[in-house]
Amino acid sequence: MTFFTLSKVLGFFIVPTNIMAGLGLAGIALLAIGYVGAGRRMLVASIVLVAAVGVLPIGDGLALPLEARFPRWDAMRGPPIGIIVLGGGVIRSNISTDKDIVLGDTAERIIAAAELARRYPGTRVVFTGGNSNLTASGPIEADFVVRLFERLGVPRGRVIVERKSRDTAENAAFTKQLVVPKVGERWLLVTSAMHMPRAIGVFQKAGFTIDAYPVDYETGDAEYPSTFSALVHNIGKTNRAVHEWIGLLLYWFTGRMSVLLPGPMSEIHGPALAMMIRITRSQATRLAGVWAVARSHSPMANSSY
Repeated sequence: MTFFTLSKVLGFFIVPTNIMAGLGLAGIALLAIGYVGAGRRMLVASIVLVAAVGVLPIGDGLALPLEARFPRWDAMRGPPIGIIVLGGGVIRSNISTDKDIVLGDTAERIIAAAELARRYPGTRVVFTGGNSNLTASGPIEADFVVRLFERLGVPRGRVIVERKSRDTAENAAFTKQLVVPKVGERWLLVTSAMHMPRAIGVFQKAGFTIDAYPVDYETGDAEYPSTFSALVHNIGKTNRAVHEWIGLLLYWFTGRMSVLLPGPMSEIHGPALAMMIRITRSQATRLAGVWAVARSHSPMANSSY
C-alpha cells in the first residue's frame, strides 16, 4: 500500500464524524439482531460523542495550536517574488462548469492570493494541486483555477499551474521542480491557517524556504444563525483539526517532515539549533545559580513558617 493510499484510508476511518456514525450504525445493527444491551450502549456512545464534540470546545482546543503556530504575514519584510497557493477544497470541481465555477470551503486561499497578486503586480502566482481522490478521474481544481484568477483580476499570463500533486508533500516537491527557487528569493505560501504547519514542514523538508501567509481561520469568536449551525460547525472543525494532527504525525513518522510540529523557527536545524539549545541551557543554569545565591542570602531563607 502506497503512502498516498494509506493516508487516505487512515484519514477516512479516524475522522470523528465517521467514528460517531460507525458507532451509531453498529448500535442499530446490534439492536436489529437482538443484542439489545450492546446496541443501546453503542447508540448512547454515538449520541454522547456527537453532543460533546458539537457543544464542548474540543475543536477549538485542537485547532488553536495549529492556527496560532504562524503569525500573520508582515508586509514590512518586503515584496515577494512569488505566491504559491495550495489546492484542496478551493473549487468544487465535480460540479463546476466552464461558465460557473463553484467555490469550496477553502476558497479564501484563492481570494487572498488574488489580492496579493494585485498588490504586487510583478509577482508570479503558482497554484498547486491535482486529483487528491483515490480514484483519479474527472475534472480537477487546476482545470478551473486560471479562469477564476482572471475573474479576480489576475491575468492568465501570470498564473502557473501545477496539476500532478495529490497531497501536501507532492505540492512541495513538484512546485520546487516547477519554479526552481533561488537563494534569497522571498516566496509566500498561501493555505489555511490550520494546515500551515504541515505545509511549511514539507516545503522546508524539500529545501524550499518560504514565508507563511495563513488564511481561513476557524478559531475565535463567531456568530451562528442557530444552535444546530454552531453544532455542525464545531463538529466540522474537530474533523479538520483531527485530520491535520493525524497528518502531522504521519508525515513526521514517514520522514516527510523533520519535526512533528513545524513552526517559524523549525527551519533552523543541525549545528545552529544545537548551538541555540546549548545557549538556552547555559542561560538557565546561570539563572538557577543566581537564584540559589539570592536565596542563601535572603533573611527568609532560614526562617520557619
